[in-house]
Amino acid sequence: MSLLIQKCASYTRARDARNAGLYPYFLNFDARDAGVARMAGGREVVMCGSNDYLGLSTDPRVVAAAAEASARYGAGCTGSRFLNGNLDLHDRLERELADFFGKPAALVLTTGYQANLGAIAGLCGPGDLILIDKEAHASLIDAARLSRAKIQWFAHNDTADLADELRRTGHRGGVLVVVDGVYSMEGDLCPLPDLADLCEEFGATLLVDDAHGAGVLDKGRGTCSHFGLTDEVPLITLTFSKAFGSIGGAVLGDEEVIDYLRHNARALMFSASASPANTAAALESLLILRDEPWRCTAVADNAAYMRRELTALGYRVGASATPIVPVDTGDDLATLHAWNLLIEEGVYVNAVLPPAASPRLRTSYTAVQTREHLDRAVAGFAAVRERVLGLSVAA
Repeated sequence: MSLLIQKCASYTRARDARNAGLYPYFLNFDARDAGVARMAGGREVVMCGSNDYLGLSTDPRVVAAAAEASARYGAGCTGSRFLNGNLDLHDRLERELADFFGKPAALVLTTGYQANLGAIAGLCGPGDLILIDKEAHASLIDAARLSRAKIQWFAHNDTADLADELRRTGHRGGVLVVVDGVYSMEGDLCPLPDLADLCEEFGATLLVDDAHGAGVLDKGRGTCSHFGLTDEVPLITLTFSKAFGSIGGAVLGDEEVIDYLRHNARALMFSASASPANTAAALESLLILRDEPWRCTAVADNAAYMRRELTALGYRVGASATPIVPVDTGDDLATLHAWNLLIEEGVYVNAVLPPAASPRLRTSYTAVQTREHLDRAVAGFAAVRERVLGLSVAA
């Protein structure tokens, strides 16, 4: 057996969890609506683990737009936008995104992951320097590595550490500072005003991945608008797989930057374009958000309610100000047991284990969940409180 195959054969972590009945991944869902989902086998759960922050993935208008686009254009584009896969839908979505988020231009890619690959690896190369937050999303890390630029890390949300790194570098090439707008596991915001000031001082370019802020903060216009700094951030990336209920991604920036990426971002040039259905769904979601900003207020209120209720029950939750509410569990095994106990009570959350983040339950909420949905979730957490908190203390 080769060493590579041996490595696979010796991986037992997932197998051990399956054998213990505690495997929390790749579960099947038969159906879902605004606040609940039905798992394979018929169990209904309150969905507290979705990134569908605005509740648009099942909105009838979004579903109809996707179906209409498929009927008109077909199931897929079968080619890159660079050659034969470009549609008027892609172009219109770019115009609407640029207008809504207040940037001169936008570039739509097939996934949010590819948006980050395209932006970072498209702009940076050997001779450049990328400074990246240690808690940045995996796609940002992979993009930085793919670029072949020099990479330096700075402590999470620590602008003093970033300033020290910028002073020490003495770098003569291009410098890119990379952060998340909202961090996906803690729900905390980046310190954008200080970051923007530092980049201005040292002549660095700032990129904000706003996957979890776009569509949610400041009537949907995201983290940069939340801080009033859209004009001061040269590059914003986002995904359609969260608040926009579809799949795909985009880079927002000045026209010359976007035009450069159109002709240099390999993630765009060598990948089939986003399907007609996905593109139309994202466009319809954006138009709905523009006309229904109440969704942003509703999701914030729902998350705040759950944060208060979980804290009152004695759970340790993070300092999030977003729809993401992490619940500390202590260690890997305690996390898996807590996740399983909640499933038994009809509450679905996400079990997060290293290397994604420290062990925790990641809960998240949507604009269309009712108080009845949330109270069912609270009741589930209350029912397992002693056992979950006991596991956490033991850990």
